[in-house]
Order: sequence, then structure tokens, then C-alpha cells
Amino acid sequence: MTYSTDFRTQVIKSVKAKDMSIRQACIFYDISKTTLQRWLKNPSIKQTRDKPPSKIPNEALLKDVAQYPDDYMYERAQRLGCSKSGIEIALKRLGISQKKDLGTSKSMSNKKSDISE
Repeated sequence: MTYSTDFRTQVIKSVKAKDMSIRQACIFYDISKTTLQRWLKNPSIKQTRDKPPSKIPNEALLKDVAQYPDDYMYERAQRLGCSKSGIEIALKRLGISQKKDLGTSKSMSNKKSDISE
């Protein structure tokens, strides 16, 4: 849960103005001590994550997408040794979405489809 900037500044002001100690502010505002100490060091709200991906490397996934552009997520997951939901999250992280096509899926041949290209 992310607290608003206004709430953060109000808590920080009450501690820095020596109106309350850190412990009193935590009890009064119902926040944890670790949270308040983190706010005192850096009051801004973090928008990005500094940790690199650990399970699926970006380079390996990009290479797999370039080599097999029409594969399903479960097929990529088998090749990269992870779960389908992990592939889904990694593709979203890289900004890669499934292209919408009016043709059929690769499980059906073009002769069976009613859509002409």
C-alpha cells in the first residue's frame, strides 16, 4: 500500500518539528517504525524498481521472442524453464504484447479458416 505524499509530509513534519518522537508518531499515525525511518531518509514515492529480473533474463526472452515470434507462452516457459505466468509478467515488463491477427491460430490451417487474407 502506498501512502499519499500529503500524509507522508504531515508525518515527517510532526517528527522533525520535535512535536512527536518516532515511536509516538508510529503509534499515532498507525504506521511501522521502518516505514517512518525510510520516509525520513527519502520522502519521495518510488515509481520504479531497482532490482533486475532474477528468474527470466531480459536478453534471453527477447532472443526467444525474435526466434519464435508465434509461440504460445507455455512453449516459451518450457524452453526457458519457468512458469507461464512468469513469462506473462516478463513480457509485460518488456512492453511486448500479443499481436491481434484476423487469421486463425497456428493450430488450424489456412484452408479451414473462413477469413481470406
